Amino acid sequence: MTNSYAAAGVDTAAGDRAVELMKASVGATHGPEVLGGVGGFAGLFDASALLGYRRPLLATSTDGVGTKVAIAQALDIHDTIGQDLVAMVVDDIVVVGAKPIFMTDYIACGKVHPQRIADIVRGIAEACAATGTALVGGETAEHPGLLGPDDYDVAGAAVGVVEADEVLGPERVHNGDVVVAMASSGLHSNGFSLVRHILAENKIGYHDELPEFGGVVGQTLLTPTALYTAPLLDVLAELPGAIHALSHVTGGGIAANLARVLPVGSWVEVDRGSWSPPAVFRVLADLAGDSLESTEGTWNLGLGMLAVVAHDTASSVIRALESRGVPAWVVGRVSTAPHDLAGFEQGAKGVNGGAVKLVGTYAS
Repeated sequence: MTNSYAAAGVDTAAGDRAVELMKASVGATHGPEVLGGVGGFAGLFDASALLGYRRPLLATSTDGVGTKVAIAQALDIHDTIGQDLVAMVVDDIVVVGAKPIFMTDYIACGKVHPQRIADIVRGIAEACAATGTALVGGETAEHPGLLGPDDYDVAGAAVGVVEADEVLGPERVHNGDVVVAMASSGLHSNGFSLVRHILAENKIGYHDELPEFGGVVGQTLLTPTALYTAPLLDVLAELPGAIHALSHVTGGGIAANLARVLPVGSWVEVDRGSWSPPAVFRVLADLAGDSLESTEGTWNLGLGMLAVVAHDTASSVIRALESRGVPAWVVGRVSTAPHDLAGFEQGAKGVNGGAVKLVGTYAS
């Protein structure tokens, strides 16, 4: 019997090759604040820049991509998953008004395929660079016997910083504030268990072409999650005080995520008629024999991020976002007037927040 790591299914040499392939893309995210380069036991980040803050608060977030990785594996397309990961983590940090400063990633796989791992990390690094985030470290772990040879999962964590008196949230939201929606790039990285179930029930493969989808099903589904961090940080600096709260529309859908950033006692009716959900949502709902309304607690339906802004700055915020390539429009208004809240989502994920309900009919 051969008692070695290789005999147990772990290829350390492949792991080393993967590191060599990813070094350039990871290094491209490093500014002078990152010390030690790639390959250390821990990433080092020079925090002396924080000395310029009056009262710096660190913000942190961690997440994964979920079952969307199954589609990437089926199509053997792996570079888009990296952007999904960064968006799910870093766009949560900007919600409190924080600037992300560094991120780490973790990839678990059944077998290390160096080029595949490098493709995933390249996608992570490119998205980190686009959001001003240094990728300071990561880990690739081989789990033979637990994961299949072509299986993997990804996760990441990031840290950001914000001045204590500039934190966004419910405390800043007032009666009469306007809710501005920012367009999603598609499904982003939520609700893919439902997506995969619908396709399986209809015997539709990821390699199949559907004209309604605009091409190959799997490629449409792999459209990477939009990155909102850089545009939002620009707008926060350009229009100080205009944005009171932000909500990243992820798991739970539109109403639940918006309710989390509203103060208790406030409510918003989100007007469905203010936008037309993209075709991917309509096609999937039709295949499931459901209405778009029935999927509102699962998918973003075209709204990737929401901003609660002062009513007199809404047009300026929208112009600033659109000048940075982010389509934006008004979908509702905050009120604290007495109102029947039957059918409203009231808070979510342990947060006792405001109340939100989607009303009307979607634009065609």
